[in-house]
Amino acid sequence: MAEASPDCLAIEITDLTHRYPEGGPGAKALRGVSLQLQQGEGLGLIGPNGAGKTTLLAYAAGALVSDAVRVFGEPVTRRSVARIRQRVGLVFQQPDDQLFLPTLADDVAFGPLNLGLAPDEVQIRVDEALAAVGLNASFRPRQPHRLSGGERRAAALATVLAMRPDVLALDEPTNDLDPRARRALITVLHKFPTRLVASHDLELILDLCQHCVLLDDGQVIRTGATRDLLANKELMEAHGLEVPLSIRLAR
Repeated sequence: MAEASPDCLAIEITDLTHRYPEGGPGAKALRGVSLQLQQGEGLGLIGPNGAGKTTLLAYAAGALVSDAVRVFGEPVTRRSVARIRQRVGLVFQQPDDQLFLPTLADDVAFGPLNLGLAPDEVQIRVDEALAAVGLNASFRPRQPHRLSGGERRAAALATVLAMRPDVLALDEPTNDLDPRARRALITVLHKFPTRLVASHDLELILDLCQHCVLLDDGQVIRTGATRDLLANKELMEAHGLEVPLSIRLAR
């Protein structure tokens, strides 16, 4: 992947290391990881279970703090992290981690209300976010736990979109979705050009990300153009992955 100008970098991570709190041998989740996400780009994070994808995503979104991470040029520190979290919207792997209030409207309004926005502006953002993910006004009073799996994923994304982030950071966004819900989610995500996506769904990575980073055992193994990297059968199999079916059929 070509070196990006600092002016067009949404996220830059340089030599990031993370150690699990319990310590001990093999306790490092990330081992000197570096990557760059350009504005307007989709960047995929791929690798086997335990590779460090979720931990890396948490740092990129300010859920974990390190000045080895810069977001639009600003180091992520205790002082800057509130601003960073407004600019990078993190969508968790489990929607129920983001849906915890009595109604869907309450959940989507939660973030904007905590920004101190006026009630009218909050309602505008709630309506805008729900519309963006294809949930109409009838969903506003619904209880999140009564939604389908696809509806919960859309609702969790709406809670993030209501904050109007500059970057979406997504952890396994298609988990447990049926084909119709998966297609609907991908259509929505195409509307937001700057994306960092951690997923085992390599067809999704191929669809949403121009470049990707292969992680294993907390280290960057390879970075490159998505199709080129995912088509490398020997590399994929060496790290517990498979070449996506669409690439195999195209050969």
